[in-house]
Formats: sequence, C-alpha cells, structure tokens
Amino acid sequence: MTVTPPRVPPPDGRGDTARRETPAPPTVPPARTAPAPSPEEGAGRARDSRSFLARAALVTAALSVAGALLGLARDQALARLFGAGGDTDAFLVAWTVPEFAATLLIEDGLAFLLVPAFSVALARRARGVPGDPVRALVAATVPRLLLALVGGAALVVALAPYLVAVLAPGLPDPALAVDCTRLTATCVLTFGLAGYCSAALRAHRRFLAPAAIYVAYNTAIITAMLLLGGRWGVRSAAAGVAAGGCLMIAVQLPSLVRRLGARSAMKAETAEVADAPEGAETADAPEVAEAPEGAPARGAPTDGARPVAMLLVVTVLLFALCRQSQVLVERYLASQLPAGAISHLNYAQKVAQIPMTLSLMLCTVTFPVVARALADGDTEGARARVERDLALAACVVLLGTAAVVSCGPQIVEVLFQRGAFTAADTAATARVMRVYALGLLAQTLVGTLIRSYFSAGRPTWYPVAAMFLGIVVTSWAGAWAVDPWGTAGIAAANAAGITLTAALLLAGTRRRGMVPVRVRRVLLEVSRPLGAALAATAAGAYAASLPAGPVVSLAAGLLAVTVVFVLLGRALHAQGVAPALRSVRSVTRKLAHGRFP
Repeated sequence: MTVTPPRVPPPDGRGDTARRETPAPPTVPPARTAPAPSPEEGAGRARDSRSFLARAALVTAALSVAGALLGLARDQALARLFGAGGDTDAFLVAWTVPEFAATLLIEDGLAFLLVPAFSVALARRARGVPGDPVRALVAATVPRLLLALVGGAALVVALAPYLVAVLAPGLPDPALAVDCTRLTATCVLTFGLAGYCSAALRAHRRFLAPAAIYVAYNTAIITAMLLLGGRWGVRSAAAGVAAGGCLMIAVQLPSLVRRLGARSAMKAETAEVADAPEGAETADAPEVAEAPEGAPARGAPTDGARPVAMLLVVTVLLFALCRQSQVLVERYLASQLPAGAISHLNYAQKVAQIPMTLSLMLCTVTFPVVARALADGDTEGARARVERDLALAACVVLLGTAAVVSCGPQIVEVLFQRGAFTAADTAATARVMRVYALGLLAQTLVGTLIRSYFSAGRPTWYPVAAMFLGIVVTSWAGAWAVDPWGTAGIAAANAAGITLTAALLLAGTRRRGMVPVRVRRVLLEVSRPLGAALAATAAGAYAASLPAGPVVSLAAGLLAVTVVFVLLGRALHAQGVAPALRSVRSVTRKLAHGRFP
C-alpha cells in the first residue's frame, strides 16, 4: 500500500490557491543596451564622430569669425564716432558689466556647470532611466536661475554709482559711466538666459545657434551706435548692449524648444549613439561606478531638486570671477593715467585676443564630448581629446601671436586709424597690443585646461587657487609697473599673472584634474610650434617694415608669418599644424561653394 505524504500548506494557509494567486514580484525593465559593435562598425563610428566634430568646428569657426569681424567693426565704429577720450573711457567702464556677464554666464561659468549636467542627463536618458532626466534638469534649474538673474540685474542698476567709483575712481565724467552701466545691467538677465540656451544646445551637440549669438549681439550694438550715436552719444552703445542681449536669446530659443520637445527627446537617444566620440561607451557603461559625483545612480528616481552641487556652483563662479577680475585690475590702474589709457588697453586687448578666441573654438565644440566621455567612464578617451585640443589650440594661437607681434602697428592703423582715432592712438595701442600678445599662449592653455577640471561636474578648488595666485601677481606687478611704463606695464603684468596660472593648471592636471593630462607630452608638443612662431615673428616683422602703404605692408607681413610658421611647423612635426591646415582647406572649400552643414 502506498502512503501519500500530507501536503504542507504554505505559510499563509490558503493552499494551492494561494500559490497560484501569489503575484510575481514586480520587474524593473532592463536599461536599454546596444549590442557590442563589430570592428568595422567601431571604425565607422569613429569616422562618423570625427566627421561630426569637423562639421561642428566648421560651423563654429565660420560664425565665430563673423562675430569677431563684427566685433572689430563695433570697435571701429566706437573709435570713429567717439575716439579714445573721456566719453569712450566712461562707456568702457560700463562695458565691464557685459564683459563679466559674458564670462560668468556664457563662456565659462554656466557652461562649466550646465554642459556636464546636461551630458549626464542625456547619458541617463540614453540608458533608459525612467522619466526624462533632461526635462527634469530644465524644470529644476530655470526658475531658480531666472530669479537670481533678475535680482542680479536689479542690484547692478541700484549700485551703479558705487560700482563706477570703485572701478574707475579717477574717471573725468562718472555720471556718464553710471548711465551706461545702468543700460548695460540688463545683460545680466539676457546673457544668463542666452548662456543657459547655449550650454543646453551644445550638450545636445547643436552648435549653429550658439555660435551665432555674437553675430546678433555685435550687429545690435553697431546698429544702435549708427542710428542713435548723434543723439545719445556713447550711451547709444550701451543701449545696443541691452538690445543685443535680447537677440542672443532670440536666435537660440527656437532650436532649444525643438530639442526639448517630445519628438526631439525621442530622436535624441538615437542621435547620441550616432554622435558618440571615438572610444566613448554610451549604451553599456556602468552607471553606478562611473557616474560623476552628484549624478543619481542607475535606476534611482531622477532628483530634479539638486541637479548641480552647490559647491560646484561656488567653485566655478569664483574661478570665472577671478579670471575676469584681470580686467578690473587693469582698468583701475589705467584710470589714474591720462585720458584715453583705458581705451588704448581695450582696443589692444580686443585685437590681441582674436587668435585666442579662434584657438578655443575647437574646445567649445569638444567640451560636450569630453563631458560625455567622463559621464560614460571613458577617461582615456577624454584625455586623448584634451591633449589633441591643446596641441591644435597652441598652433593656432602661436600663429596669431606671431602676426600680432610682427604686424601690430599696421593692424591697428588699418583697423582703427580714422575719424577721431589719431596716429598717436595707433602708436599707443600697438605698443600695448604687442605686450598683451606675450600672454596669449597662456590664456589659451588656461581656457583649454580648465575644461578638464570641470568637465566631470565635480567641485574642485585647485583652479580657483591657481587663478587667484595669478591675479595677485597681476595686481602687484601692475601696481609696480604702471608708473614707469604706463599701459605697457599693465599689459606685461597681465601676461605674467596668466602665465603663472597656466603653469599651475598644467602641473595639477595629473593629481587634481578630472582628466589626467600627460604634462611632458603636452610641453613637448607646445614647444614645437613655439620655435616656428619665433622664426615667423622675425620674418613677418621684416616683411611688414618694407616701405609701402599700411595695407600692403600688413599683407606682406601676414603672408611671411604664415608661410614661415607652416613650413617650420611641418618640419618640426608640430602635431596641430596638419589638422589646422585641413580645417583651413575645408573652410575655404565650403566658402567657395557656399555650402555649410
């Protein structure tokens, strides 16, 4: 006889029914992953990534050059209409507001904060994190940012008389400077919103609208001066700053709205894989181990209340303030010199910094790539990208430095010597411009290296300390040199301070930076175009000194500089020369056929 053992009921005592009706535990849908690419697919993605970066750099280069040319036209109009006297000095004191706002809210501050934050949000979206991290980030940041910007603009308007007294105590007409400062105070709001749009679009790898903002901005200032200059005087330029800030938002807002729309959000996930930089892993990188500090872990609900660490905000803003305070030191010291000194410094700095601006265009395009690589845990890819950027940026800025030093008087004469801008103004401006050029390589290294410190979205005090020490050197050296050498002494102090900062940032990348740059390799690559630049400067100075008109002398000097630099750069195997030549050929070909991506 067979004995059947008794069936033991489950703990809840409901027998088979309970077992059948017990619901399965909830399952979390796995994050979307992509299959590992074959070697052929990986090579194709690398080519597509390089092609994408080349197109983006082309667009940014074309519009940045257009913006720079319009900036020169703006300075030409200012010089022709108002000269280099007391009225222009008053406006340039007020110009400190948009200069600071551009650095804090467009070029450095907000970009260093928001590009990594949007990159992390896009990476989380691409991995299938529930919800939309990008929209959550926008919803959490825009209201607070708007409130802070409105308060900042109102504070500048209220404190304008005190700001002018602190910035330029020796100004002949402080009332005019106060009026201009109050008009330019609106850019605290408009630049902030424009910078937010730029950072969001660049993180989405959309560069056309952000690159066009200075075209719109300078167009508005020039138009205001031409239309209102006879009636409002130099106040018309300040009114143009206010109008230009509004245009900076207008050219970007439609594109940003499309990117944040429902359909665009779905398309972005596919685009992120197609646009991924060489070596980046967008689909299957481990999120918990590699996510930057402050980014929520995989599968966790998106916390929109704290998308950016407050300590990161403080360190980024302090660095940007320290960097821009160089201008405050210069104008404070120059305000004690005869009328026109601030104007000479301004015109010289604007022209001398054009090579630096052009050299950093590539970094503007690749900063989101570096940030996204770090968000995906690809430190090696980020380091390779930063080192390539340093080599190419050094080549571009050293070529420009050779041109500025060798052809300085001809450049200033061709650009500015007309109307109220006299030959004496040309000589004074060219003298200062040549001294400024000595710090251009350091300025470019700082602009490139600082992205490696903040691209992971983590707070670090080291760049702030390095920039602060540079400002201390600038202040002390400027106070000592202003009496014997005037504006040239101020410019030399600027070059000394920024050179110290560049050296400290480069030395600290391995231990304190988020991207461990190989310092010896970088120094070797920079030394090669440096030798070519020295020889090119001598050749350009000789060609520009030949007896001829200013336009012919300038053309001869620039041609000599370019030919000697390129030949020696290739002979010395400078890493950035060949990519720069390819970029120039690509731009020339696109311009000749009227085609832009």
